[in-house]
Amino acid sequence: ELIISHSQSIINAVMAAINEFYAYDGLALAELVKNKEVTPGELVEVSIAQIEALNPRINAVIHKTYDLAREAAQGELPGGPFKGVPFLLKDLVADFAGVPTRSGSRFHRNFVPDHDCELVKRHKAAGLIILGKTNLPEYGLDVVTEPELFGPCNNPWDLARTPGGSSGGSAAAVASLMVPLAHGSDGGGSIRIPASCCGVFGLKPTRGRTPLGPDLADAWHGLYNDHVLTRSVRDSAAMLDATAGPDVGAPYYAPPPSRPYLDEVTTEPGRLRIAYTGKPIVPGNVHADCLEGLEATAKLCQELGHDVVEAAPEIDAQAFASAFLRMVCVETRTTIDEASIGFGRKATSRDFEAATWALGLLGTKIPAPEFASAVRYLKRSSRQVGRFFQDYDLLLSPTLGRPPVLKGELRPQGYEALALKVLSRLNAARLLDIALSIDELAGRLFEFVPFTVVFNATGQPAMSAPLHWNDAGLPIGMQFVGRYGDEALLFRLAGQLERAKPWFDRVPPLCD
Repeated sequence: ELIISHSQSIINAVMAAINEFYAYDGLALAELVKNKEVTPGELVEVSIAQIEALNPRINAVIHKTYDLAREAAQGELPGGPFKGVPFLLKDLVADFAGVPTRSGSRFHRNFVPDHDCELVKRHKAAGLIILGKTNLPEYGLDVVTEPELFGPCNNPWDLARTPGGSSGGSAAAVASLMVPLAHGSDGGGSIRIPASCCGVFGLKPTRGRTPLGPDLADAWHGLYNDHVLTRSVRDSAAMLDATAGPDVGAPYYAPPPSRPYLDEVTTEPGRLRIAYTGKPIVPGNVHADCLEGLEATAKLCQELGHDVVEAAPEIDAQAFASAFLRMVCVETRTTIDEASIGFGRKATSRDFEAATWALGLLGTKIPAPEFASAVRYLKRSSRQVGRFFQDYDLLLSPTLGRPPVLKGELRPQGYEALALKVLSRLNAARLLDIALSIDELAGRLFEFVPFTVVFNATGQPAMSAPLHWNDAGLPIGMQFVGRYGDEALLFRLAGQLERAKPWFDRVPPLCD
C-alpha cells in the first residue's frame, strides 16, 4: 500500500506539472526559466511525460532524442528567446548531427547526417531543446501523414482522422501539448494543412525568409520553406525573428523586416482591405463547414473594422495544377537519383512506397522542355496574383476544402492501389503514363487542398489560424495571404484575431 500510495503521489505530481505546462506558450516557459521558477530539465521531463503518455495513441514522434535533450538541459544553453523550451523537428531536411533523417522513407532509414543544418543551428541558438523527430509522409509528398515506414499519425481531435500533411506529426504534437512549438516545412501547404486539421497556428514565411543551407540552395524551385507550428501567434513571430535571414551562399533571400516580428503581434493592424473567397483556386470543391467558417471569419473581420470584399485572383486552375504536378514528378525522380548516388546504392521500387516510386517514374517521362515550361508557368503565376494584391492588403479563404478527413480516405484504394503497385514494381513508366494521366491526377490531387499551393509558387507569406470548429468538434483553419515580404501585416492581424477570438485554451478532449 505504501508503494502504491507513493507511486500515485508521483503520478499526481507529474499530472499537475503537465496541467500547468498547458497554460504556457514557449515564450512564457522561457520566462519561467529566466526567472528560475523552473529549470530546463524540469520542462524536458514534463514534455517527455506527455509524449510517453499520448504518443502511443497519436504516433506523432517517430524518433526520440531524450538523452541528448537531458544532456543539453543540464549544460550551458544559449540565452535565446526560447531558452530551455522543449522542441521537435520534422524528419525532413532539418538535419541534426548524429540523429537519423529518414524523410519518411525506407531508402533513407540508415542516413545519419554528420552536421547540423543552418536552420537547426538557429533553433539551438534560440535556446530550444530538441526532443526528437516527427512523423511525415514519404518525402513530404502527401497532404496526409500515413507513411508505410512509421505508420499513420492520428489527429488528436479524432484519432480516426488525419492530422494533415506533410508536417502532420509536428502539428499533432503541438495540438496534443507534447511541446509548445515544433518545426514544420511547406512546399504546397504542408504547414498550413496540418495547422488547419489540428487546430493550431501555422505560418508559411515569404520565399527565402528562412535558411536552407548548407546542403540546399533552394528546394522545389523556391516553393519550399521552413518555419514552425505553434499554439500562440507570438511564438511563431519570435521564432521567425530567431531564424530569419540569409545564410552563406544563399541564392536569394527575402527583404528584411523593419522591426522584430514579435513587436507586430501587439500592434493594431489598422483598417485593412481584405478580399475573401470560397471558390477553389485550383481544382476542387469546398465543404459547407469550411464555407461556414469563412463567412464567420469574414464577419469577424468586418466587426474588427476591416473592409471585406468578395474577390479572388483569377488563374487557370487546371494549367496551374498540371504544371505543379509535373514539377513534383521530376523533382521526386531527381531526389531519388541523388539519394542513390549519395548512398552508393541503386534505388529500386522496393525501397519506396508505390505512389512515390510512381511519381518518380512519371518524372522520367517528362521531357526537359516540358519541365522547364512547367516551372516557368508556376513562376509567372506570381505576376498575375501580384497584380491582384495591388488592390487588397490580404486574401482570406478556408485553408482546406474539407474538414480533417478519415485516415486512408485520400490514399489509393482497391484496383487503383494494386495497379499502382504492380506498375511501379515493373518499372513500367510508359504503361504508368497511360494509366495515370498527369492532368487527370492533378485534378484529383487538390480536392482536399484547393487553396494553399498557389502561394508557394508566388512565394507570398500565408497563415492558417484556428478560427472555426464544426459541429463535430473538428478544427477548421482560415487562411490569410499577404503581399510578398509582408509577414509583419499577417502577424498584426493574427494578434488581433487571437485577442478577439482566443483559441489557446481550446485543447483536444484527449488532453483533458
